[in-house]
Amino acid sequence: MTRRVVVLDYGSGNIHSVHRALQRVGAEVTVATDPAEGIDADGLVVPGVGAYTHCVNQLDAIGGRAVVADRVAAGRPVLGICVGLQILFDAGREHGILTKGLGLLPGEVTRLLAPRVPHMGWNTVTWQPGDPLFAGLGPDSRCYFVHSYAARPSRSLRAAGARIATSVHGEVFVAAVSLGALSATQFHPEKSGDVGARVLANWVSGL
Repeated sequence: MTRRVVVLDYGSGNIHSVHRALQRVGAEVTVATDPAEGIDADGLVVPGVGAYTHCVNQLDAIGGRAVVADRVAAGRPVLGICVGLQILFDAGREHGILTKGLGLLPGEVTRLLAPRVPHMGWNTVTWQPGDPLFAGLGPDSRCYFVHSYAARPSRSLRAAGARIATSVHGEVFVAAVSLGALSATQFHPEKSGDVGARVLANWVSGL
C-alpha cells in the first residue's frame, strides 16, 4: 500500500530535496503550505533550516504548531528534520534569546560545544539496538549534518522510553530521536545517500 506523506512548507526547509527523497522510497508526497492538509495524511514531515526562533515563528504563523501536536497526541506519525527536530523540544537558546518550542520532547536546544561550528559534513551515527528507524543499516553508517546547535534531552525523555541515536562532533549530541508517533533526525536524510534513503524508507514503511 502506498503511504501518503505531506511535507509541510512553512518557509524553512529543504522542501524539494525532501519531496524527491520520499518519492524515491515509494511514498505519495504532497508539499503543503496549509498544515490542515497534513491532518489526515499517513505521515507528516516537518523540515527546518536556519535559526530556531525563525522556524518556530514561521510554523506558528501558519498554525502548524497545533496540527503537529494534535497528530502526535493522536498517535499519527510525524518526522522532524534538522531544525525540525530541534523545535520539537521545549525551548531553544540562540544568541542569548530563549524561544519556546513545541514542547513535545523534554529538553532544550543550545549551541554545540565544538571547536568548529557549524558541524558540516558526514559523521557516523550510533543508535540503540532494535531502533526501527535504522533497521538494516550497519554500525558504521554515516549521515550528513549541517548544524551549530544540538538538543539537550531531559532525563525524563529517556525514562519515557525514547530511542536516542547519537553522533560526535566536539561532544556527543542527539542525531535522531523517536518517541511514540514522533521521530526526528538532526542529520539530513535527504542528503545522506543510501543511508538516508534507508532511514526514510524505514519511516515510511512504519506508517
